[in-house]
Amino acid sequence: MSNEATTTDVNALLDDLDAGVFREKIARAISDAAAGVVQTGKAGKVTITLDLKQIADSSQVDCAHKLAYVVPTSKGKRSEENTTKTPLYVGRGGKLTLFPENQGKFDFSEQQQAKQHEGA
Repeated sequence: MSNEATTTDVNALLDDLDAGVFREKIARAISDAAAGVVQTGKAGKVTITLDLKQIADSSQVDCAHKLAYVVPTSKGKRSEENTTKTPLYVGRGGKLTLFPENQGKFDFSEQQQAKQHEGA
């Protein structure tokens, strides 16, 4: 039995969602909301929603990732909402990854050695 984790690595998942752009959006939203809170003394809010839907009959899901945030301002508030999607594989125990767990590694060393021998 493998010692490999069967739970989702959240840090890796955030790097994979929307090719890492989602992680950057979260960072910006948290910073903007925190700055508004400190400047105004009013509450801010950051909401992250993940909606998962199976893709056909596969072991993949479409992960819709939504970011919504509210930044308090001196005369009210400003808000933004953004939703994007990323297809993900579901592995053992529900582990979400960008690539399937059984994805083989490509070994290019044999091909490179063959080309070197042809050129000699």
